[in-house]
Formats: sequence, structure tokens, C-alpha cells
Amino acid sequence: MEKSATEENKPLNFIEEIIDNDLKAGKYESILTRFPPEPNGYLHMGHAASICLNFGVAKKFGGKTNLRFDDTNPVAEDVEYVNSIQEDIKWLGFEWANVFYASDYFDTLYDYAVQLIKQGDAYVCDLTSEEIAQQKGTPTEAGKNSPYRNRSVEENLDLFARMKAGEFKEGEKTLRAKIDMTSPNMLMRDPLLYRIKFAHHHRTGDKWCIYPMYDFAHGQSDSIEKITHSICTLEFVPHREVYDWLIAKLGIYPSKQYEFARVNVNYTVMSKRKLLQLVNEKHVNGWDDPRMPTISGMRRRGITPTAIRQFCEKAGIAKREKINEFSLLEFCTREHLNKIALRRMVVFNPIKVVITNLENEISLDIENNPEDENGGKRHVIFTKEIFIEKDDFVETPQKKIFKMEVGKAIRLKGAFIVTCTNVVKNEDDTISEIHCTYHENSKSGNDKSGIKVQGTLHWVSAQYAIPVEIREYDRLFKVENPSDEEGDFKDYINENSLNVIPNAYAEPVLQQATLEHHFQFLRKGYFYLDKTSTAEKIIFNKTVGLKDNWSK
Repeated sequence: MEKSATEENKPLNFIEEIIDNDLKAGKYESILTRFPPEPNGYLHMGHAASICLNFGVAKKFGGKTNLRFDDTNPVAEDVEYVNSIQEDIKWLGFEWANVFYASDYFDTLYDYAVQLIKQGDAYVCDLTSEEIAQQKGTPTEAGKNSPYRNRSVEENLDLFARMKAGEFKEGEKTLRAKIDMTSPNMLMRDPLLYRIKFAHHHRTGDKWCIYPMYDFAHGQSDSIEKITHSICTLEFVPHREVYDWLIAKLGIYPSKQYEFARVNVNYTVMSKRKLLQLVNEKHVNGWDDPRMPTISGMRRRGITPTAIRQFCEKAGIAKREKINEFSLLEFCTREHLNKIALRRMVVFNPIKVVITNLENEISLDIENNPEDENGGKRHVIFTKEIFIEKDDFVETPQKKIFKMEVGKAIRLKGAFIVTCTNVVKNEDDTISEIHCTYHENSKSGNDKSGIKVQGTLHWVSAQYAIPVEIREYDRLFKVENPSDEEGDFKDYINENSLNVIPNAYAEPVLQQATLEHHFQFLRKGYFYLDKTSTAEKIIFNKTVGLKDNWSK
């Protein structure tokens, strides 16, 4: 696989070094990684980093990646999540070699469990979950053997078969590995391999009433698929010993587990359980609410796959946990959108300006993106009555504030220089409309007026502008790490995280906006059409501002 000069010179992260050394040593002919999400929620930024790593290193070294759904808990899983996960991965720009499910291997995993029982490496336990926890001991105190640990192979085989046949209630019996109740690794103290759960599975229906635990399904599924490098986040470091023990006892393909620090982002939460709470308790408007750290939420907000991949690259692959700045994601987004976003003018808080000396409307052609030489131009009509931002007019002049004021000349973007002559007021002394004259020989791109101005304002035609709704977003939480604060994490939700501007006015060309387009609203920020937008109600979500105002 050919690499660019940039890729050749870029230092390898520690996962890439492991893979590079394994290939050079001839340990593998090619590598195979996997991305194994549980289909119990929507993917978030942490998953995006794992996707970029697993698919990215495989591509870099000429290997492949499997998508495997860890569907061993039928109570929490749903086809909706399966579909959303596949959509997110494709949207991020990656392709899997195969789609597998842990449930594909239920028969094989059951056979593996029987093998362990026959070898004397697993037993059926009658202790309740509470009793098992009590007997586990502590990190400094050894655990106690289950009174059922020394059942005969024959009895264990019989009981396990009856568990499978549905003869026992949930929680009445479990299958446990027989390892070491004195191990300093608490997970090695006879971990659970199977539990009874009478629940309909989204793929296997009611065939099974016993389901493998993560520690039993994960390593064995890796082995069945011949995964060479099983890349997990740091919380799975203690699980590696169980992973290796089971593979060794079963004598199957020796997949290897490696861990990296997950990508965390401040001012949000990454726990699926907590995200589900936000959704179910209506603190947000669904999994794809643009304030959510989910991939679908970021897509709806207008953050691009390129920006997310760049963020994951800049965040890096580390061995220690750290909190990444949300502003880094915004920087990556801003950097990409500046190159691709179409420029448009939208007035959020309009006030009318009358061009008193303009007799006939004038057609203008304004560039779509000054950063793109092939971006072309759009047609804009300059009319006698226009709207500007109410805040762009000041009655009392201010130093170094370049706004419209009586007696002052200022440029209208892509159009002409105008000079404010007077204002018309209502009975309550508020401004009704502003009067200006335009300078005919000052057209943008062909200015022969000789008038020097400071400041350029955006505007829209009062006659042709279309109404749009603007949704502006801020951080979802008021504190950097809500999960570490005292009390309920939801107590720290930012009540001002959504601001709706119902009656903004936009260039009529925005009627043609689709989900393929990204926009920069001049002087306002970057915006993206909301998926619920209709011809009757056009809605734009603010993706990110033009500058990083948060840190300031």
C-alpha cells in the first residue's frame, strides 16, 4: 500500500509500532482488527476515536477491519442502534470487511463452555449475584471459593444443559470459570461466563435463555474471526488476563488485546447510560440532538467527517487518560468548513434601510467562497429596501466600532458604499427605518468612488429575503467534567445551551440548501440545514462560530 510523503515521515503511535514490529517479525502475513460496539445506544466521540484507530491502522498497514456487534445483552439492544452504528461508520468514511454479530457464535460459544466444563475449568454456581460479590473479597483480601466449585464434571454438564433448556429462573444459576479466588486481579476470581436471561433477542429470537458474558464472548469471538490486534480502551486492561486465560485453556487462535486511552471531551458526558438519561428525560431532543456528543448529533449540527477524523488525529493515541478540549473539535471544524462552506448573508435581528436614491433594483454576482477558486458566484439583487442587523446601526458614534451611523459611509457586502442620511423614529423614540444614499460608482470589485470606508456590513433584500429559523448551540454542561462533580450530573446542564431565533431573513438562494451543503453566514458563523427543515419552515443549526470565543 503506497503512502504519501507526509505519512512516511509521520511518527508512529505506540499501537502502530506494535503492528509494524509484528509485521516485520513475520508474526502475521496481514493484520485484521475489529470494531465491536454493543448495539444499546448511539455512537459518540469516544467511539469515533476507536473507529478511526481500528479502521485507520488496518488501512495504513494494508489490513482489514471487521464490524462486530456485541449483542449478548438482549434487554438493552435494538435494531435501531445496529442501523445507526453502520450509518455512522460509513459517514465517517470507513468500510468494514465483514459484518458479524456475537450472536453468530452462540452455538460455538456454548460448545466452548462445555469444553471448559469437561476440562474442569468451569462450574455451575448457585450463589446469587449478591453472594458472589460478597465472596469475591477485596483488592487486599482473597476471595472465598464457592461451595459449588467442586461439583463433578457430570453434574456441571447436566446443570448447564438444563440452564440452556430453561429449567431454572433468572439468577438461580450461573456458569463460572474456575481460575483463582486469591488472584490480585479481581476479574480472575472465578468470573461469570454465562447467566440466565429470559429475553427476546433481536436476531436469535427465543432460541436462547442463557447468554455469554462479555469476558467470555469477546476474546472467543476475536479468536473465531482470527483478529490479530484486538484494540480496546484502558478500562479493559484488567480483562486482558481473563482474555488470555480463556484462549489458552480452549487452545484456539491466539488473538491479542492491546489498550489505549479513550478520547474524552470536556463539557459533556460519554457514558451511554447517562446519554440515555438525557434522551429519556427530555433534556435533549433525541440521540441526534446537535448538543449531544453522539456522531449523529454532530452530523446534524454540521460537523464534518473530515473535522472529526482530524480531531481524533490531533487528540492522539495515548497510554494515559486525558480530557480533550471541545475547542479543539471546533478548531478542526472551523478549519475544514472555511475551505468548503458556501458564503451567504442572513440577518438575525433586522432593521429596515431605505436606499432613497435607488430607482431600479440592481443585479449583483457575489462569490460563493473566496477560499475556493472554482466556487463560482451566486446571483443577489440589490433593492431599494434592505435589512441589516439592528446592532449594526449606532446613533452615538463609538471609536473603533465600524458600524452604520448618520453622516458616515460604509460598505454593503458585495454591493455598494452607502451613506446614512437620517433615521425615522416611532412615537416611542425607537427607530422605524434608516435612510441612506448609495454611491453608484462604488460597486464592489469595480469601485471608482475614491471613498474610504472602515467596515463592511451584510444585508439582505427586504423584497426577496426568505424567513428562516436559526438554532444556536452552546455547551451542554456548565462545568468541564460533569461526571466528576458532586450530586447528579444533570444538575450541571446548561439551561442556555439552545437559543432559537425564529424570524431571521436570508438570501433567497438558501431555499436551495440541502444536507450536502455547509454554509458560512457572513459575520455570524458556520451553519447547516436541519434534517427537519421543510420548504414551509427552513431551519439552520449553528455548527460553530467564526472564532473561538469560549476560551476567552
